[in-house]
Amino acid sequence: MENVKRLRSDWRYPTTLLCIYGFFSTVKPLEPFLIPFLTGKDKNLTTEQVNSQIFPVWTYSYLSVLVPVFLLTDWLRYKPVVVLQCVMLFITTALLRWTESVPAMQAMQFCYGVATASEVAYFSYIYSVVDLKRYRKATSYSRSVQLLGYTVGSVLGQLLVSFNLMSYNNILVFTLVLTAIALITSCFLPMPKRSMFFHRKDSGERASTEGTKRQRDGSEDKENDLERSSTSLGDKDDQEQGVDEDDESDENKGAKSCSQVVVGLWRDFRRCYSSRQLLYWSVWWAMATCGYNQTVNYVQVITPSYCSSLNCFCCFLGAATAYGIGFTDVRWEQWGELALGGFSGLGAAALFLMTFTNNIWVCYSTYAIFKCLYMLLITIAMYQIATDLSMERYALVFGANNFGALLLQTIITAVVVDSGGLGLAIVPQFIIYASYFLAISLVFSIRGVFSVCKTQRMKKKQSTVNREQPEICEDLQQDTEGAELHPATTEVQSQKRSLISIKRYTATLNDLGKGFLDN
Repeated sequence: MENVKRLRSDWRYPTTLLCIYGFFSTVKPLEPFLIPFLTGKDKNLTTEQVNSQIFPVWTYSYLSVLVPVFLLTDWLRYKPVVVLQCVMLFITTALLRWTESVPAMQAMQFCYGVATASEVAYFSYIYSVVDLKRYRKATSYSRSVQLLGYTVGSVLGQLLVSFNLMSYNNILVFTLVLTAIALITSCFLPMPKRSMFFHRKDSGERASTEGTKRQRDGSEDKENDLERSSTSLGDKDDQEQGVDEDDESDENKGAKSCSQVVVGLWRDFRRCYSSRQLLYWSVWWAMATCGYNQTVNYVQVITPSYCSSLNCFCCFLGAATAYGIGFTDVRWEQWGELALGGFSGLGAAALFLMTFTNNIWVCYSTYAIFKCLYMLLITIAMYQIATDLSMERYALVFGANNFGALLLQTIITAVVVDSGGLGLAIVPQFIIYASYFLAISLVFSIRGVFSVCKTQRMKKKQSTVNREQPEICEDLQQDTEGAELHPATTEVQSQKRSLISIKRYTATLNDLGKGFLDN
């Protein structure tokens, strides 16, 4: 009994269960063949019905439940919403298997939208049951096992369909079994005792966490701290809010009311997005994620014979690209916006080529390039935004950016895709998506060139200051030597020269700091 308690208290226990859940809930062999299944003899739906009446429901439902699910996840402390996600996945697969009408397929898409919105519980749960020092390992395991699940599902689906080992309906029954395993596993997850907003950890533990973060951030060099000063939300705000935090320490030990949480979220939201640097990166995040989701959702319609092997290859190549970012020595705070613009332009070119080509291999290659470029850039954006934010504020920014992306996606879906709007065919849709990324590229390329030029001017001012420092030292040395011959006169002249040099040096530093803050 004692060994069981020790096992359940170890961080490996909840991490292992969550990884098992993440694997079985993401193995979906039929997903790459969803369009052929819906438009085939099993469902007898038309491509227009799938494109304009069924798929848009996912976007609308996802947007409508995202904020309530986000708050409910924290209030219920993650585990119940993890179970809810699996239940919604089970219902989605069951509706897909045993129903055929358009309204039933729309209900299926609504359930899948709720399941997608509930995914925030999966990514947040692990941080509430493991120590801070285990975050990196736990995150790595939970994320990589999801990628493994998607990959296994894609390969398995390709094998089952290519060799006619199972029909589409039998593949759905097999998926129900895998989802049931995930559901049973989720019931054994330990219930967290705290959450990020409603059930905050006590002030002592929070102070320890913040101290660890400050100690880690203290190893940064001064130049990078100055260039990211507009993004950092550090000591000054913490000092100003010190009295409020002391007053709220008792409330943080227990559950907070909904109004308190909403007010606190709004205060942190305004404080985070008051940083121009963070705002620029977040705008790209929302806009690019919107275009990426639209492209991925409808790629099966435009690709003549979409295969799951392509999805598997894209997942691996994108993961390798994102992983390689950790080993690059690039000052993204200086060159990041230019990279966002340039690589977004390449993504737009890939989409244009994919839309107009008749060669299936060119279509596959350009789609893989587009997907890898997005994974590369979103990794850079996540890193840049998370650098100077606490876990709570990063969760808030992450949710706000995704909500903005979903809001944009809903607008595009309603206007371009939905039969109640323009109801465009698939080729004009992808021309719009490619033009959308081209517009993103132009905006951020111009902004990136401006940022680089401004940084270069700041460096020139810095070099001017560095050249003036030896002159100031020589003036002071001459004043000291002259003081031996004319003590009274030379002392006055030395003080005047020193004051003039110090004022000039201080003014230059003030201009330099102001330039970085404006940037």
